Amino acid sequence: MPVAEAAQALVRLARPVAPVGASLAEALGAVAARDVVVGTGLPAHRTALRDGWAASAAEIVGASPYAPVRVARAPAWVEAGAPLPAGTDALLAPDALGDDPLWIETEVAAGEGTRAPGAEFPPGPPLVTAGERIGPLQGLALAEAGFAELDVRRPRLRILAAAPDTLSPVLAAWIAAAGGTADIAMRPAPADHLAAALLAPGADAVLVLGGTGPGRRDGSAAALVQAGRLDAHGIALRPGESTGFGEAAGRPVLLLPGRPDAALAAWLALGRPLLAALAGAAPEPAAILPLTRKVSSVIGLTDVVFLRRVAAGAEPIGGAEIPLHRLARAEAALLVPPAHEGYPAGTPVEVLPL
Repeated sequence: MPVAEAAQALVRLARPVAPVGASLAEALGAVAARDVVVGTGLPAHRTALRDGWAASAAEIVGASPYAPVRVARAPAWVEAGAPLPAGTDALLAPDALGDDPLWIETEVAAGEGTRAPGAEFPPGPPLVTAGERIGPLQGLALAEAGFAELDVRRPRLRILAAAPDTLSPVLAAWIAAAGGTADIAMRPAPADHLAAALLAPGADAVLVLGGTGPGRRDGSAAALVQAGRLDAHGIALRPGESTGFGEAAGRPVLLLPGRPDAALAAWLALGRPLLAALAGAAPEPAAILPLTRKVSSVIGLTDVVFLRRVAAGAEPIGGAEIPLHRLARAEAALLVPPAHEGYPAGTPVEVLPL
């Protein structure tokens, strides 16, 4: 099955998970389930951006040491973040007043050193939109705007890994970075035991690591047939040809090869769109980098090429059967479509950050 067709079929098995309330600390990294909008502009009053003396700019126009301006009332001291007194709209520097605070020797522009009402958080535009992943700076803005919690979607994935297992920690870290959670359990070897594990509750999707090839003890596909439905086994993906997927207990099941390069390639091609569909995530902006060297590919297959970021762009470091000492240096990946024979050096390509 072509990769594009497989990704579409797998995503059709997924439904966005139910929203849950989360504190701001818990929500970081998750996908917002709803728009978060400030109803009334903040701050409600003009506030000080720094410590200083509150003044009316119109009353001290032209003030200088040679032509001081007398005011009716001495400026009031205001701390950073505090509202300005009525009738004032600017801040004088802390050392701006002389011996007699009624004589001002420094002029100031209206609004200087202050934040106008509604300027920090204007009403209307959402601070976070539904489907957007919540980053640390958005968390800061939400906290400053007074939001203590919000509704998010955080899919729960179960990873059934073969022993010994070195891949599941990588997948769990990638899942967490994309706003999901992962629990890891050992993959039972007998097909009927694995079928029972596929039916266990408590997850929105299941990943099975290993057992997808033609080996005598590779029974992942047979277990999925026993537990539910196998929609595809064999994807036009290199590495990752033995990837499969289907459904069990009403949720998607993705069968990943056991070899590291093949498993990670299959996750990039199929696992990422599956997780995004479960989270209800909006498409993220593409990262475009020029290739520093040419990339060759086979017509009819989607080739996954691992890349390293360098000053000049993206350096290809290998694809199928890449050794681990090179895979460890990968920072991004390129999916070469099946209709392409590759790209010459200098071609801007869309890369997937790892």
